[in-house]
Amino acid sequence: MFVDAGCQGRISDNSVFTNTELYKKLETKTLCLPQPVPLNGKEKSVPYFFIGDEAFPFSENLMKVYPRQHPKGSKEHIFNYRICRARTVVENVFGLVFRVLRKPMLLEP
Repeated sequence: MFVDAGCQGRISDNSVFTNTELYKKLETKTLCLPQPVPLNGKEKSVPYFFIGDEAFPFSENLMKVYPRQHPKGSKEHIFNYRICRARTVVENVFGLVFRVLRKPMLLEP
């Protein structure tokens, strides 16, 4: 589990991320991620990866959207749409988790 509680001053998200232990482990391939596996019905192996926004560096284990606008129906447009949908799901889950953790649980021991 990795937690970064912020950084001093006005530093960009990319600079904050590149100074984390998570980034260093991703770059040195010491994070112990599972080996790449083929997706259902495919032969080519796909690595496990994290999803970031435009501020983060692209790498084998960190996916982000293609920059700029792309024609509707293009591979880049579809990829960007799916990455954004995945990020929305993750952000919604974190929103629910933090909403639950901000107030007392009404449960008996």
